[in-house]
Formats: sequence, C-alpha cells, structure tokens
Amino acid sequence: MNTKILKIFANNPFESFNHKQIASRVGAHDKRSRQTVISLMQEMAENNILVEDPSHRGKYKLNPEHLSKDLVPNNFVTGTIDMKQGGKAYVIQDGDEALEDIQIAPNNTNHALHGDKVRVLLFPRRKMHKPEGQVVEILHRAKTRFVGCIQRQANFAFLVSDNRTMPVDIFIPLNDLAGAEDGEKAVVEMTDWPERMNNPVGRVVKRLGKPGDNNVEMQSILAEYDFPLEFPAEVEKEAALLKAPSKTDIKARRDFRKVTTFTIDPADAKDFDDALSFRDLGNGRYEVGVHIADVSHYVRPGSAIDREAYDRGTSVYLVDRTYPMLPERLCNDLCSLRQDEDKLCFSAVFELNDKAEVLSHWFGKTVIRSDRRYAYEEAQEIIDSQNAVDDTGRAILKLNEMATVFRRQRYADGAINFTTQEVKFKLDEKAHPIDVYIKEDREANWLVEEFMLLANRQVAEFIGKPKTRSGQKSQNARTFVYRIHDEPNPEKLDTFVQFVAKLGFKMKLGSRKSLADSYNRLFEDIAGRGEENMIDSIAIRTMAKAKYSTQNIGHYGLGFRYYTHFTSPIRRYPDLMVHRLLERYMADGDSVSASEFEEYCVHCSLMEKRAADAERASVKYKQAEYLADKIGRVFPALISGVSKWGIYAEIEGSRCEGMIPIGSLRDDYYMLDEDNYQVIGRRNGRTYKLGYPVTVRVRRVDMLKKQIDFELVDDTEERPAPKSDAKSRKKSTPKEKPSRQKSKKQGSGKSGSKKSAKSKK
Repeated sequence: MNTKILKIFANNPFESFNHKQIASRVGAHDKRSRQTVISLMQEMAENNILVEDPSHRGKYKLNPEHLSKDLVPNNFVTGTIDMKQGGKAYVIQDGDEALEDIQIAPNNTNHALHGDKVRVLLFPRRKMHKPEGQVVEILHRAKTRFVGCIQRQANFAFLVSDNRTMPVDIFIPLNDLAGAEDGEKAVVEMTDWPERMNNPVGRVVKRLGKPGDNNVEMQSILAEYDFPLEFPAEVEKEAALLKAPSKTDIKARRDFRKVTTFTIDPADAKDFDDALSFRDLGNGRYEVGVHIADVSHYVRPGSAIDREAYDRGTSVYLVDRTYPMLPERLCNDLCSLRQDEDKLCFSAVFELNDKAEVLSHWFGKTVIRSDRRYAYEEAQEIIDSQNAVDDTGRAILKLNEMATVFRRQRYADGAINFTTQEVKFKLDEKAHPIDVYIKEDREANWLVEEFMLLANRQVAEFIGKPKTRSGQKSQNARTFVYRIHDEPNPEKLDTFVQFVAKLGFKMKLGSRKSLADSYNRLFEDIAGRGEENMIDSIAIRTMAKAKYSTQNIGHYGLGFRYYTHFTSPIRRYPDLMVHRLLERYMADGDSVSASEFEEYCVHCSLMEKRAADAERASVKYKQAEYLADKIGRVFPALISGVSKWGIYAEIEGSRCEGMIPIGSLRDDYYMLDEDNYQVIGRRNGRTYKLGYPVTVRVRRVDMLKKQIDFELVDDTEERPAPKSDAKSRKKSTPKEKPSRQKSKKQGSGKSGSKKSAKSKK
C-alpha cells in the first residue's frame, strides 16, 4: 500500500491529493483500508516525504527532494532546458549525446527557463513521436538576472526581456523599480516565482538607459550573458598596488633582451600577450622563442584579482569594445609586451632545422624586450614583397617559411579546416556602423597562429605524454588542463553526409584521414557560394564542442594527441592555470586534485560559450543597426536557408541575414521541399533553393530583436553589383573557436584581444 501511494504522487508531481482521492486510486474501498491510507499519508507527511498544499488544506503532494529516490525506476531523467519561442521547450538529456531530446509542452515546463538544469518525468511514449515529459523539479537556475525594457502601469510594472527564449515577462512592484522609468532598459533580478503565478517577481538592480543608445545596448548584451560591467573596487585597488618588475625579478630569469624579438598584432591593439624571437644558430639550425606574458607573476592564487578573473573566465570582445578579464593596469600595462620595454614572460623556446623539425625545446621564465611592434598588415607587406630591411623583417620571412611547412604537415596528418568568415565593421565616432565587410586572413595571421599551436602542443606533450626512464614507464601523468575536442557523433555525421549529398557534394566516411580530407575538400568547394554559411554551420554542429578538461582525449579537429591553451593568459583563465601547473611540475611539485581542476575546467568552458554568444549578439545588433537606415534599399544576396516561415537570404559582402516571409511571395503559392532545401511554386514551378542568387529589398529592421526582414525584388529590376570585398574566402589552418573570435572555428592556439586577425591564434 505504501508503494502504491508513493507511485501515485511520483507520477503526478504537480498535483495534490487528499486521502479520499488516494484511497479511491489504490482501491481502498472498505473502512479499514481507508484508515490505512490515512495513517500512511500522515506518516509520510511527518517524515517530510509529502508536503501539504498551502492553497488546499488537507491535500498533499510529493516533496520534490524525494524524486531523487527513484520511486518510479527509469521514469525520470535530468537535463538542460532549451526553450523555444512560444513557451515550448526541449530537454537535452545529460550523458550520451546520442540520447533523444525530450519535448516539453508549454504547460509542463513548471516555471523552468532556458538553460536551467531540471528533472523530467517521462510520459509513456507514443508511436512515431518524440519522447515527451514534464519538468518536475528545477535542480539549478541558469540565470536569475534578465535585461529588457520596463513597461510601467499605474500600480505595477513588468520587464519585457530582450531574450527571445524568455517566455514570460517579470512582474515588478513599484517599490522595487529603483527609479526606472517606462521604456527604459534595466537589469532585473528574479526574486520569486510563486507556484500559482504565471509570472515571476523581480526587482530592478541596475538602470541602463534608453534603448537604441550604443553604450546602453552593448551593456545590455553583457548583462544578458551575466558578465559584470565593471571591476569591484577591491580588485582595482589591488591592481593599482602592483609594481613593475624589479632587478631581482629580472636577474632570476633567462635573458632574451638582446635576441631579435617582435610582436605581430592588430593595428589597434593595446594588450600584446605574445612575442616571437628568432636567432640563427648556423648550420641550418634556428632558435625560435614563443614568449607569453607572465601573468602568473602578478596574479597570485586566491587574490581578489584572481577570484574575479576566474569568475569572468575570459575577456569579452564586442564589436566596438573589450571587456577584459584582468584590470587595465595588468592587461594594457604590466603584462602587455610593449615595444622597447623590459617584460616578464613564460616562454617556450625551440630549436628547429630548415625542414621545420623540432630538435629540442625549453620551457621557463624569461625577460624580453620587443624590438618592433608590427601590425598584421605591415608583416604581410614584408611577406608579399619578400623584402626585409632589418633583423625583424628577415625573421618574419624565415618564420613564415617554417609556418607554411607546419600548416602543410598538419593537413597531411588529418587536421580539419573548420573556419568561417569573420564579420568586421567600420564605425564612426559614435560607434555607428558605416560599412560591413569580411576580414580576410593571410600568411601573417597564419605565421603567428602556427607558432602558438606549436607552443600549445609541446607544453601539453611535456606534461601529459608518458615518459620512459631506464626502459620503464614513469608514473601516471599529473593532473593538467587540456583543450580537448571529441570525435563527431556518428548519427549527426551520417545526417550531414546525406545533407551535402543532396547539394551535390560527396564525402568519404572511411578512415579519420579520409573524413578530414573530405571536409577540407568540401570547404574549398563551397567557398563563396550561397550555401557556404549554412554548410559551415551544420558541419560544426556535427562535431563535439571543443572544451577544457583534465581528462585528455586529444583534439580531433587539429589532429593533436596532446593539446592545451598556454598562449593567452591575459584573456583566458585556463591559460593562467596552465602556466601555474607547468611551473609547479617543472619544480617537481605534487599533482593537484583532478576533481577540483575538472570543476574549474567546466566553469571556464561555460564562460567561453557565454562570451562567444555575447560577441555574436553584438555582431547581429550592429548588422541590424547598419541596415536600419537603409529601409527600401536593394542589395544582391544569396539564399542561406529555407523554412516553413520563409526564405533566409544573406547580403553579399556583409553577411547581413534576413528573412523573406513566405506570405510576401505574391506571385504563387509556395511549398517547402524540406528534403531538398528549397521552396517551389505550385503553379509556375519557380524554385528558390539554397545558394540561389536573389535581389532583396530591406523591408523592416527590429533593433531590439536584432531581426531583419527582406522582400524579393522582381527579376526585371536591376540587380546591384556585389561589394568589391565580397570575395570567396581563402582557406586557412584548422582552428578552434577562441574566446574572442566571431566565427565557428574548432582549432586554435590563442585568441587575440582586438577582434581582428589576432583572433585566429
């Protein structure tokens, strides 16, 4: 009887029952059985297994904490809510990626919001349907602060969230408005969500200003993704007390100040966290140093700066500004490897031959003095002209030769070239976009990237690769922070192969090498075509996401067995952890706790994703802003996607994407041919297919939603010429998505700080 009662409550976790209802359901029809039901329910209530429904006296429901006891085996799963517009949601199950997502109807979400960790009760599965269920417990709220516009009424107010995945508005009592006015943007903290209220309750924690103001919108994006808008006073005070390196600091280090050394960064860079040194050793041998700012010298574990840097996890690079992981005193001053200044570094120094083979390596603390600061364009001019007038120029030419060998060899070893174009903006003095273009990477970018990849790989091998001593293996590898990238999911990969086959492209799934070659060949074939962006996006989704972990499984995209992030400690916290661990283990220190550092890795991976999402949001906002004053203007475009709602088109040269609603196609009734990625007119047979060139007119721009609507221009109207910079991309090296990169790369050595070519590293 006890088990029967528990199952009723467990299978109906949102409902409350009195003893008569339970007695009826368990078949307790005689007086004695009903009394047993009453006694058992009273005992469960005393033991806090059942809790009384406050709005229905005498009725009880199951305490959510007891769902973890698996009262109904296999009926419950945990996962993360993926909220869609309209309130419908899916739960991505924990564990194996192959597990199906669970569909949750709007009335079964139980106040769960996008990104929340939840427990789900599975419904009996219907034939030919996706698994369905209802949320029975919110295990962890992904966020409690939301950004949006205040709508004030006479006696209360609401926050209408900017986030399209937020299905409800937040109710705000007037005394919790903190002075926010109607129509103003604000940050609101959700404080409560009573069970029987349709809307959560919140309070204003920060007023941002009027919508449409550039500074307000950029701050809104950061706040939406839970990044702080300023450093705490304690952190700024601690940073102000930091001092430049002393003579004692310098004396304890290997001195590279007389070795030819230089930096290559974007033209507007301020934080230079890597430099390259070059020395000709004679006999076809060369010494190359990869010198990385020694942030760990200044930022000590447990300090206020360290705690704040860990919380942020990464710098965030929006279109017009940088929100750094470290205070300006560090990132732009003490740690920045500026020209003609003595700077402390943690370096990876290699001896190479003319074939670009690594003959030996050395890791350790150094002091450098950069001879020359190059912008990427300046370094590229030297490579193009093959004309070097000084030692740094000659070093660039030789290093470029080696980088070319490295890149060619990585492709031969099976590295995959996941890369997409990066959208860049020309802004006026008010940060308004006056032009949008696609940035092109060239040899100067690849030069720096290849040596960052080399340093990252060699450091990871140095710590993680088993070593042999006297013919016997050494002890197990010590805990370390790796950058890992898993193999593609077989089902997703098979679906992708079928998808590109319908578009006329073939892929081989035999060996890992043949698959890598197929990917690289595909990316070359689609360069500059209308379907390029969609194929790139879907190709990335076939792959697992690169992340940080103490469990090394290698980096599939790069084809590396050992890989880490060592080269960007100014803007990535994992690199700072790597520096500390490398120094510890070089001094024969004990291994750190694997479970503790795995927790750090999970946090850093999460913050990396948030930063990337924020960066994409800033790009979409600026693209919408760019077209906002061009309503009625006509542009050449390529069809980038099709859906039941409409046709998606991307303007050539700027990648501004908008939708052409199906209802706006007046000449015929169009049907979606989902299998072949096209829409077809029922009467005239006209086809609009993925990659098809069209001419569009800007019809509407919604700045708040970052949405653009187009309309098709009749074929008889003149099709404008594409912008001169709308070139097919040059394929670069395999990359992973760095912290400040506005692209979908899966392999990289470092990320730069200026939203430019440095981001490829």
